[in-house]
Amino acid sequence: MIEQSEPFLPFALPEIGEEEIAEVVDTLRSGWLTTGPKAKRFESDFAAFLGDETVHCVAVNSATAGLHLALEAVGIGPGDEVIVPTHTFTATAEVVRYLGADVKLVDVDDATLNIDPQAVQTAITPRTKAIIPVHYGGLAADMPALLEIARRRGLKVVEDAAHALPATSAGRPIGTLDSDATVFSFYANKTITTGEGGMLVTRDVALAKRARVMRLHGISRDAFDRFSSKMPSWYYEIVAPGFKYNMTDIAAALGLQQLKKAAQFQQCRQAISAGYSTYLQDLPLLLPAKPPEGQVHSWHLYVVRLADGAGVRRDDLIERLFSAGIGCSVHYVPLHLQPYWRDRYQLHASAYPVSQRAYERLISLPIYPRMTPADVARVAKAVRASITGA
Repeated sequence: MIEQSEPFLPFALPEIGEEEIAEVVDTLRSGWLTTGPKAKRFESDFAAFLGDETVHCVAVNSATAGLHLALEAVGIGPGDEVIVPTHTFTATAEVVRYLGADVKLVDVDDATLNIDPQAVQTAITPRTKAIIPVHYGGLAADMPALLEIARRRGLKVVEDAAHALPATSAGRPIGTLDSDATVFSFYANKTITTGEGGMLVTRDVALAKRARVMRLHGISRDAFDRFSSKMPSWYYEIVAPGFKYNMTDIAAALGLQQLKKAAQFQQCRQAISAGYSTYLQDLPLLLPAKPPEGQVHSWHLYVVRLADGAGVRRDDLIERLFSAGIGCSVHYVPLHLQPYWRDRYQLHASAYPVSQRAYERLISLPIYPRMTPADVARVAKAVRASITGA
């Protein structure tokens, strides 16, 4: 057992500075706390960050909400199937069930743990209506292949980009590809945070309009529009049975300042990943796949897998790291093992060998901008000691 002699190093911490605090205080003093001018500005700034004036951005209170809105807007409903990687968090799949459609889980690529295009191709049936690729850990999925499959088979594509800000695919920022919609997460441990929140991005004007209506009870006008336009502020129309998915101005205030630091945060994460790869390269570990030349990896996660002959079980490694004061996690317990998905669709681990094997051996190490080079070295030293005893 490794004894802890230093303060506990958590798995993740947000990087909140005085700029974020000042922006939130300004919001509190403004009297506009819910969806208002800052949420609108955050949407505009996000589009500018992506560098594509043709995209429409819709701020929501979570990426889960954004995925739900996107699928609803493209017409997913009862009788439909949506293809989802088994190696993801349940939110990616549960939104399909919200709409009464069925989930078709597929395996992932062994090198990247991203959805396997060949598995997608094999899984398509006459009921298939959409694909939800997940950019696992911040490395873009094989979007050219997936978009080509979708084009040929007439399928919608909604990207789960919860890990992928800022990341690129074939030189283009995630969020500007030719998919129907892309959804980012701003949860507390993500690459930028609004505490809770997300952003739906699309080029489809009709999709964006539908998402804006449905994010706030199906009201024909946003709260900001109702209280700032020349029309009577009290009048509104319910045009659909919508949801309560709007982002508050308090959350958007955080996002406005976090977005300015997104590139800097990515550079910090990339430096941490490079440090880990140097320190850990001689251990019996499979290190994360590097992005293709010229492609940006957001490095939301740094996931290692125990190799054959490592001499330690994954769960024992986690226990030893926690004893040494190092926080870590597992991304993910695959959906095919989760009781709801397993039982509903009668799933067996043998149908998902890549994800299953990865799950049994993987561990996510701490990676966030507040980490110092000394922190990175400490984690690496603890990993080495936990595996080799040295």
